[in-house]
Amino acid sequence: MQYLPQVIFVLLAAAASILFARNILQIRRNILLGRDEDLSDNTALRWKNMLLLAFGQKKMFRNPMVAILHLFVYVGFVVINIEVLEIVLDGILGTHRLFLETLGGFYTFLINVFEILAATVLISCVIFLARRNIIKLRRFISKDLNGWPRSDANYILITEIVLMALFLTMNATDRALQLQGAAHYHTTGHFIISDGLSGLFSGMSTGTLVFIERSCWWLHIIGILAFLNYLPYSKHLHIMLAFPNAYYARLQPMGEMKNMVNVQNEVKYMMQPELAPSGDAQPMKFGAKDVQDLSWKNLLDAYSCTECGRCSAACPANLTGKLLSPRKIMMDTRDRATEVGKNIAKNKEFVADGKTLVNDYITVEELRACTSCNACVQECPVSINPLEIILELRRSLVMEDSNAPQEWNGMFSNIENNFAPWKLSPDDRDQWAAELESSN
Repeated sequence: MQYLPQVIFVLLAAAASILFARNILQIRRNILLGRDEDLSDNTALRWKNMLLLAFGQKKMFRNPMVAILHLFVYVGFVVINIEVLEIVLDGILGTHRLFLETLGGFYTFLINVFEILAATVLISCVIFLARRNIIKLRRFISKDLNGWPRSDANYILITEIVLMALFLTMNATDRALQLQGAAHYHTTGHFIISDGLSGLFSGMSTGTLVFIERSCWWLHIIGILAFLNYLPYSKHLHIMLAFPNAYYARLQPMGEMKNMVNVQNEVKYMMQPELAPSGDAQPMKFGAKDVQDLSWKNLLDAYSCTECGRCSAACPANLTGKLLSPRKIMMDTRDRATEVGKNIAKNKEFVADGKTLVNDYITVEELRACTSCNACVQECPVSINPLEIILELRRSLVMEDSNAPQEWNGMFSNIENNFAPWKLSPDDRDQWAAELESSN
């Protein structure tokens, strides 16, 4: 019985780690459903982007107040979890505050830093909850978030509040036990916040305090392990994926569209037939109809989406009441990739399910509303590119399904026949230009 708590802890931690690893590998498999793409160039610039955008949260600071609150949550949650190392070792070895004797006064300093950060995380999360549910900012009440996505954001904020409260309560009761001279509760020195809170527990018996302290300890570590395994099902997976996504971000100027080699070759073979490959050529595919036709970077974008809505808030089509929402494009892409992944896991290979990303998840009306202005790309704090997915889906509609508005078809016909969007032949345009020049 002496080692029962340690055995329970080890089994719990092992089960949580295995489950987390399995879920992460499933997400990796889903991302790699996309086409291969080489994004290994210019490593120096890529590291710089990751440091500025993911670690430094550069784009967040366009709104300094929100950025500071988000930074508190980000830094606080990451730094405080350094203490998880001590909790894990204490759980395995059956010790209590293992690093206290080794670190001495520096240990007290660290716990004080952790407590200040815990308080700022707690306050920031309360403010974020109010922004979503009381103030109700426009981008947080959009119908994109109806159902699970809205609940998901609230669950995460509430979980962070609870975890920080447990951490502070654990320390406060620990300090109260130290002041009572309880066995195994060695003096750590003064804790800035816990010393104040410990007064709330001063009248309690040693047994009651030990029960509260141990309960908070177990609930805190179980909460962290549960949070870890909740991440793969949540938009908060961006806590992990923001870093590789920023590293592999496009380095080309935002207005530069990706060249379609297949189209280029078609034109080249039409003008120089001798260059066309002999034999039965494989049928060419234009654009993307489903997630397998997108690149792995597009799917990484989808899984990295924070659902913050800054892209949709900046989208002129969305602002004028059109159906398009870049945030929904990313959420739909992620949902479809997840569904395809489950299909493969069940059947060992993808079995056609009669669905595609375009039409079944993302409508034609949404795709046509896009102005290709890149506002969504500019605003995304983690370097997601919704426009690239929109363009690939739209290319499939137009070039594979011949599905385009009549106005577009007229323009396409003019470009094909007159090499310009207008119903004027090259000779007529030359004549018009000459007449314009002579009149000047």
